[in-house]
Amino acid sequence: MTSRNVTVNMSGDVEARPAHLVQVASRYESSIYIECDDKKVNAKSIIGMMGLVSMGLVKGCSVLVTATGSDEEVALDNVEKFLTGTV
Repeated sequence: MTSRNVTVNMSGDVEARPAHLVQVASRYESSIYIECDDKKVNAKSIIGMMGLVSMGLVKGCSVLVTATGSDEEVALDNVEKFLTGTV
């Protein structure tokens, strides 16, 4: 298991972000979770991610991203790139 605190710095269409994040996370075998405040959601779940965005996943907030699996490092790196807007 690998975890990392990430400050969200995404730009663009708010409604499109959850779908794009799910697409990024779904490329990997690892389980990937994002925690924001008291809410923890599966990054591969569009419903979970939409809920997280509506609960406050906005530019400037800090989240904990956790990945567990054979490709956890690569998965975590790429989810972080997406969240920080460096993709």
